[in-house]
Amino acid sequence: MAMLVLGLVLFLGVHSSRVVADGWRTRMVARVGDKPWKAVYALLAVVGFVLIVYGYGAARQSPMVLWPQPPVAMRHIAALLTLLAFVLVVAAYLPGNQLKARLNHPMLLGVKLWALAHLLANNTLADLLLFGSFLAWAVVDFASARRRDRATGKVYPAGSGARTAITVVLGLVAWTVFALWLHPLWIGVRPI
Repeated sequence: MAMLVLGLVLFLGVHSSRVVADGWRTRMVARVGDKPWKAVYALLAVVGFVLIVYGYGAARQSPMVLWPQPPVAMRHIAALLTLLAFVLVVAAYLPGNQLKARLNHPMLLGVKLWALAHLLANNTLADLLLFGSFLAWAVVDFASARRRDRATGKVYPAGSGARTAITVVLGLVAWTVFALWLHPLWIGVRPI
């Protein structure tokens, strides 16, 4: 469990630099340069991610159950929420779509849905730590990002219906591949 917690602290900590220390982050980028900053950031994020994967996998070997197994319906709700999360993640990276224009930070909203879905469908301490941490981080980071947008007057381009349709289709395809093949292969659980 310690490896999972360390990974979460490292991964989410790195991803929280703009939330908790935006001024320090800006000064560090100016001091060391954009590319070295991104290299250290990426290295720390990868190390944190690896620790999360190994720590969560180890914790699943001897799960500490916190409450009774959720009803089967929760797995179906979780599948629907993760489908929406996949679409939102695609929207964050595909330029010119209306979801990004309207929601501004669809990646963070996708992380919220993904984490909430997994909290609804799971019942162990490792699940609570992993998904609860990501949910809390996404809530705080989303609020921080919206404040930064308001402070700078940032406006997102309107986006087109065609790009939005492509976003939805790509999200659906990615979710299908992950749900049917990758989740069972990597996690050992068939979500649908």
